[in-house]
Amino acid sequence: MLAARRALSRRGAALAALVPAAALVLASCSSDDSSSSAEQQDGGTLVYATGDAEPTCLDPHVGGNYPQAMLTTQVLEPLVGRDAEGEILPWLATGWEISEDGLTWDFTLAEGITFTDGTPFDAEAVKVNVEHLQDPATQSSTGYLALAKVSEVEVVDATHARFHLTEPDSALAESLSQPWLAIESPTGIARGMDANCAAPVGTGPFVVESWTPQQQVDLVRNDDYATSAPEATHEGAAHLDRIVWRFIPDAATRYAALQSGEVQVIDNPQPDAIATAQAGGDISVVDAPRPGSVNRLELNSGQAPFDDVRVREAFVRAADVDPGIESLYAGTVTRSYSPLSSSEPTAVSDESLFGTDPDAAQDLLDEASWTERDAEGYRTKDGQRLTVRFPVSTNQSVAAEQSLFEQVQANAKAVGFEVVITPLDLSGWYEALGANEYEIVSAPYTKVGPDVLRILYHSSGIVPAPSGYFANHAQVSDPALDEILDRAAEVTDPTERAELYAQAQQTVLDGFFILPLYDQQNHYLTRGVEGVRTLHTVGTPTFLDTQLTS
Repeated sequence: MLAARRALSRRGAALAALVPAAALVLASCSSDDSSSSAEQQDGGTLVYATGDAEPTCLDPHVGGNYPQAMLTTQVLEPLVGRDAEGEILPWLATGWEISEDGLTWDFTLAEGITFTDGTPFDAEAVKVNVEHLQDPATQSSTGYLALAKVSEVEVVDATHARFHLTEPDSALAESLSQPWLAIESPTGIARGMDANCAAPVGTGPFVVESWTPQQQVDLVRNDDYATSAPEATHEGAAHLDRIVWRFIPDAATRYAALQSGEVQVIDNPQPDAIATAQAGGDISVVDAPRPGSVNRLELNSGQAPFDDVRVREAFVRAADVDPGIESLYAGTVTRSYSPLSSSEPTAVSDESLFGTDPDAAQDLLDEASWTERDAEGYRTKDGQRLTVRFPVSTNQSVAAEQSLFEQVQANAKAVGFEVVITPLDLSGWYEALGANEYEIVSAPYTKVGPDVLRILYHSSGIVPAPSGYFANHAQVSDPALDEILDRAAEVTDPTERAELYAQAQQTVLDGFFILPLYDQQNHYLTRGVEGVRTLHTVGTPTFLDTQLTS
């Protein structure tokens, strides 16, 4: 009856194969293992400084953004994990079976695990979490979309949870590996949104002790940690006593704090700081490209002027991003020509579509009847200027990216586009998108696996989730593409799945709905620590194995 089965050892051979790989990743990504001869310490406090936006809620079920994922990776754990090759690994679920029709998934759960508030981890907890993510009152976006095909979770017994689906979902295991679908204490959830936002309760190696808004979150070690995390290099509780998770928006200030020893780990460093660390010294680099989609500019095809493919192509031909990427990023990123990250085996790249050609851009705009010019040199049609609005989140972009956008603005002006860049804080940025007050947007979206294409480019993605967020910012509405993406989400044969996703990617590229830039980057700089790892799901850091060095 069961067509597919996953019942893997929680440690043993799977872990033995992963530990050297994790060590190799860190060695290859670090500029200099200068602390290798230093003495490792048990205990102590690690200070982490983030440049990402401070979450308004620490519960990743609410909304579902990357800053939440980074912090709560230390606190919450998912049902399954993922290795560097994309293989799904057991975590809180030790195995799973899929029915022949793909509509039933039976998960076997780890025994003897408790949440840090003493609540048992069991099938009822899994059911409560899925229902929490699907409840519109939770205001989930990432988790809500990922679980769209799950109709019910049946509690078979304490260690067996049965997922019933409305239609097959080949990406379900990939979705469940993400931190936005990590499992929380039902008792914690029952406290209500305010309490759970302040301190979500999980089974992870650390516990939220306190949150001082606009300053820091204090995490303390879970001394009773008993989960066998699939990529951990040691058993039991974390080495560190505490983590102080500080919010330092300014990149130069974060880097100076790292150099002085005030902090031990920072994220979102400037490209020149990464290049300096890679050249050698006592600061090391951990590089963890995110899976799923690339950083890209999305062109809103749902309204003028980008409802005309000729205008979209003209903008792409005029943007000329290569020189900016080369000069501004100091060799730390590589230009992409695909909707998918280079870490995704099914990524399709088509460089031929993205060559800079201002003359072709001029001809395309002429064909689209944008033939007149106003006094400032911008093209017009029927008295309307060729204006495109570009809201930019100041919480999500580094200085190099902002400079790149300004270069695109200048290059597009040369052929007659007025690109209006508006810097906004994160809440204002979300409001602009929700009000459809944009024609261009850079909106990083992280999801494990190629199913991210369905989230980003299926017409259903134009409809907002209960949180108000919608993921199809290019507003692609193509029945043929929808059919391809629906089919790809159902099939389990890897060859057929890859072929369908290749067709989908080519449709997106040929339609000039996006201008790919480069892989989404996770760079972390470390000093005075060893054992900083990143999970092979979405590249979030984990400090379970981390030790301070002297």
